[in-house]
Amino acid sequence: MTLASPVLSPEQTAFLVCQRVARLATADARGRPHAVPVCFAYAPGAVYIALDEKPKDVPPDRLKRVRNIRENPQVTLVADRYAEDWKLLAFVMVRGRAELLEPGVGEHAAAVKLLRGKYHQYETMKIEANPIIAIRAESAASWGDLDGPRSAEPPVLDEIRGRRSVRRYLPKRVPDEAVERVLEAARWAPSPHGRQPWRFAVISRDETKERLADAMGGEWRTNLEMDGQESGIVEKRLEGSRRRLLDAPVLILLCLYPEDLDAYPDPGRQENETTMAVQSLGAAAQNALLAAYDQGLDAGWMCAPLFCPEKVVGALGLDPGLVPHALLTLGYAEGDPPKRRGRRPLDELVVYRD
Repeated sequence: MTLASPVLSPEQTAFLVCQRVARLATADARGRPHAVPVCFAYAPGAVYIALDEKPKDVPPDRLKRVRNIRENPQVTLVADRYAEDWKLLAFVMVRGRAELLEPGVGEHAAAVKLLRGKYHQYETMKIEANPIIAIRAESAASWGDLDGPRSAEPPVLDEIRGRRSVRRYLPKRVPDEAVERVLEAARWAPSPHGRQPWRFAVISRDETKERLADAMGGEWRTNLEMDGQESGIVEKRLEGSRRRLLDAPVLILLCLYPEDLDAYPDPGRQENETTMAVQSLGAAAQNALLAAYDQGLDAGWMCAPLFCPEKVVGALGLDPGLVPHALLTLGYAEGDPPKRRGRRPLDELVVYRD
């Protein structure tokens, strides 16, 4: 797994990464304080804050927070969770030295990717044209139940938009009860005739992950070589896929179970029955991903089992009647993911309105 920040603990990092807003406190040369709410992205050891396009009376380089940083680079960032249930209250405070990354610097481009990956609103803003505030974490403090849920009832659309795919995780254990809630959400997905024609396998032991990765590795290599890719590229991609399996604290294997399907005498309807089952398995996966995000977890979706189902079944000793379709990786992101795929506007997707 990726090493945690030497300043923030895994628990503090996981809490910070899943927050959507924080407060940035700066002070001028005379020590007069100034605090503003900010959107931010985190990478191990650094917090990035954009100077975006919201209407302002002054250009970005004349903002009070920017002038303060130039006079006094010592800053504090606080991300907190508030809920009416005060047992859920918590915060993480990061102290450090801030600097301004100018456009054209390599780290500036990487910070822009992180910020756009976390906030879809930045995809249409020209944040790459303005400096980025970078905070180098020097110390951290926290209070409260950092592993508690973010809130009681978050808006569904915010959950859907906020969820993202993660590949790199902190070395932080996922509580068993959190995994159970993810599985419970998947259990409530709609399915054809209410038959729930799917089964789940939960993998958390390192030796099981190794066995699964070894079993799938040969098939991955064959598929990549069939694509005509160079050997060096094949090895790099194989290692990347293997690390995704081994580094994730928890894997959830999603399998179709055809024996639960209704049987029809004609192949056409039977094929449609299978298609409905696959659709419902996708709904179960989406339920699981949203339930994970709702608990402050991060997740990724791997379709690799589709290409070697027999290997997966054999490696885990599963019922041969199961058909593996996907793996969900669960854990706490080491930082904000650097890439988020854009979404087509609704006007391109809605092809008919009566």
